[in-house]
Formats: sequence, C-alpha cells, structure tokens
Amino acid sequence: MGKLRAAQYACSLLGHALQRHGARPELQKQIRQLEGHLSLGRKLLRLGNSADALESAKRAVHLSDVVLRFCITVSHLNRALYFACDNVLWAGKSGLAPRVDQEKWAQRSFRYYLFSLIMNLSRDAYEIRLLMEQESSACSRRLKGSGGGVPGGIETGGLGGPGTPGGGLPQLALKLRLQVLLLARVLRGHPPLLLDVVRNACDLFIPLDKLGLWRCGPGIVGLCGLVSSILSILTLIYPWLRLKP
Repeated sequence: MGKLRAAQYACSLLGHALQRHGARPELQKQIRQLEGHLSLGRKLLRLGNSADALESAKRAVHLSDVVLRFCITVSHLNRALYFACDNVLWAGKSGLAPRVDQEKWAQRSFRYYLFSLIMNLSRDAYEIRLLMEQESSACSRRLKGSGGGVPGGIETGGLGGPGTPGGGLPQLALKLRLQVLLLARVLRGHPPLLLDVVRNACDLFIPLDKLGLWRCGPGIVGLCGLVSSILSILTLIYPWLRLKP
C-alpha cells in the first residue's frame, strides 16, 4: 500500500515537472493516466480499512491519558469515515455506482482526512509538550545537583528586570532560543515522534489543497505525498519508528 501511494505521488510530481518543462502532451497524458490507475488501485486495496480504523478507535477509548484518548479516538473515527467515502468513490469510478457525485464525495473524503490529520498533529503537540516539560525538569535537577544556576539568568532576572530599559526583549529572545533548543533535543531523542510530526505535516498539504483552503499546486502536493509515503514505508521496515500508542 505504501509503495502504491509513493508511486502515485511520484507520478504527480513527475507530471508537474513534465508540464513545466514543456514535455509532449502524449507523455503528460500517459503519466496522468498512470496516476489515475494507481489511485484507483489504492482505493480497491483500502476497502476494508474502515473496519480497521473503527477497531483502532475502540482500542484507543481505553487509554488512560484523557488527551491522548480523545485525539487518537477522534482521529481513527475520522479515518474510518474518510475510508468509507473513499469506498464510495471507488464504486463510482469502477462503474458499480455510476450515479455517484464524485466531486461531492471527494470533498467529504478530504474533509474527514483533514480532521484526522489535525487530531494527529494535536496529539504530536501534546506529546512534545509533555516531553519538553520532563526534559526541562530533568535539566533543572541536574543544575541544582551540580550547584549551577539557570542558564542566562532567566529566572533570576540576570538579563535585566522589568525596570531595566530594553531588558525584556533580550530576555524573551533567550527564552525563545532555549525553547527551540529544548524542542530540537526532544525530537532528536524521540525519532518516532519526529517522524510522525513530519509525516502528518506533509500529509496536511494534500487535503488543504484539494479542499481549496490553501492552494499549493500539484508539485508541492506530489512532493509532500511522496515524502510522507517514504516515511510510512520506513515505519513498516523499522517498526520501532512507529509512534505508540
């Protein structure tokens, strides 16, 4: 499935590149047809994915963390609805249901897909915040244990208190820099979370473009879809890279 998705978005990216470089119309048409066949093949292979997504939602309901339970459950429910719409689209394109309004069902499908990705990114943001708080607390304990102070005097006002002219802006800049460094450290130490953030962020461009909320163009959509597909394949090859639960 991941290889088909990667091939489909590779065709999308290739088609955009050929169009920009003025390739022969026949070649562009062949690439578009191949992309359409790959898309239809993926829809056929996803006929049972709605049931799998519902089962995943049932398992997520029992998670102890309230935020994770909400984000993951709602994400899986939206994925189930997305796959259901995808099944209707497949029935229409394959000729089983020729009266299906393709545009209407495609828009529904991408809306559910977008909601699912928003929930996934919300879950990622929540896990990042928890890990940053844990890392910050661990750093504070290490500094206290070694007798050191807080870097840059953030807590003690070493960069200038409220009454010091111009002291607020440098202090804010340093706090922001430390937060960015802390974020980079957390993501570097948790590859599955980093991979999930990048994959969801790449996927987000696809429904945004298809729904007309943010026109990215076929080149960006194809590139983001290809990167996301490659990352998904990596999680299949190396299961430890899959974010749990």
